[in-house]
Amino acid sequence: MIGALAVLLAFQLVGEIAIRWSGVPVPGPVIGMLLLFLALHWRKSLPAPLRTTAETLLSHLSLLFIPAGVGIVRYGALLAEEWLAVTVALVLSTLITVAVTALVMQTVIRWRRGAPHDG
Repeated sequence: MIGALAVLLAFQLVGEIAIRWSGVPVPGPVIGMLLLFLALHWRKSLPAPLRTTAETLLSHLSLLFIPAGVGIVRYGALLAEEWLAVTVALVLSTLITVAVTALVMQTVIRWRRGAPHDG
């Protein structure tokens, strides 16, 4: 498990370094996750220790919501003052995310079926 955690952290570190070096406005862990995905795709298998570690981390995923809950409690007064802006931002970002996800899914489905692309 320690080795698998080291692999996950190494990919995160590489992602952070790549972002700092390139200046791309994407979180380093996202780039690290993409690089891990590409490495696993290239390898064509998922090592058992990495699978076990990932499943363990995912089973405790709810713990990651604790900092968000603490932030809501800590900044409750600010949220009460800025509730409209926060609500608008949440609704718009959710709608944009759903729309982009639907468009990407349609594109992937067309691509998998071999249909010609629009445009």
